[in-house]
Amino acid sequence: MRILVSTVIILLALPATAADRMTLLLDWFVNPDHGPLIIAQENGYFADEGLDVDIVPPADPSAPPRLVAAGQAELAVAYQPQLHLQVHEGLPLKRVGTLVATPLNCLLVLKDGPIETPLDLRGKKIGFSVAGVEEAILGAVLGTYGVSTDEIELINVNFSLSPSLMSGQVDAVIGAYRNFELNQMEIEGVEGRCFYIEEEGVPPYDELIYVANPNLMKTDRIIRFLAAVEKATQYIVNNPDESWRIFSSTAPELNDALNEKAWADTLTRFALRPAALDAGRYQRFEEFLMESGMIDGINPVDSIAIDVTAR
Repeated sequence: MRILVSTVIILLALPATAADRMTLLLDWFVNPDHGPLIIAQENGYFADEGLDVDIVPPADPSAPPRLVAAGQAELAVAYQPQLHLQVHEGLPLKRVGTLVATPLNCLLVLKDGPIETPLDLRGKKIGFSVAGVEEAILGAVLGTYGVSTDEIELINVNFSLSPSLMSGQVDAVIGAYRNFELNQMEIEGVEGRCFYIEEEGVPPYDELIYVANPNLMKTDRIIRFLAAVEKATQYIVNNPDESWRIFSSTAPELNDALNEKAWADTLTRFALRPAALDAGRYQRFEEFLMESGMIDGINPVDSIAIDVTAR
């Protein structure tokens, strides 16, 4: 009996198994696009998977994929269109999961303005914030209406997308998010209208994805991470009001009208199966970039994106 009691005391004194630590770099400051991540953290789903996840907003939004490529973090939230270009640059990165499974980007104009179709943008000014892929996307949308990018004036408005449109500096902006800029304009009393790029000649793509360095990643940890995110997404879908309460309570700046509207507009866009890979979607976007002159050749899908659960 003494031996048994002593053994129990020893076992109770042993520390619990330490959780595996992971660093996840966000693409931007915390916002409703990151809902499943915050809910997974707050509801203990990461902990249930034996993970201690450090969610870090970036000082420079362009840096996270490169930091992951350099081995300074396990995962980053990134964008599918940019990932294609980064892989062509030679960065060791692969998509390992999806966060937001539809485009959020749109061509935004004033609802009551003179632009009724993209055809009306011939000879007009269009604002943008990031050169490269956005210009290719704009070219595809305009091309559907027989308008060339040589027939419009592109103006870099940095990240002042909706303000530049509302002030009349430009006639339209590309790169505006339908779940944010539209709501921001409505709150400010100036309604906008989106031309949805996936309906205007651009192949559908995953707006937000998780990327990892395939040479350094620990597959088992990523599988557990995605399982926690999937559980959080299911919770959000089943409990939209409660999940908003949890999300908005994590920081005072999140609990405002813009974020609440954006939350409602983002719910249907989260990837319900974050690990699942639509290979055809990545193949088609690679071909789109090739046709747009953004890349010189076609990479195989498995060099860009993988389903870690199938390996």
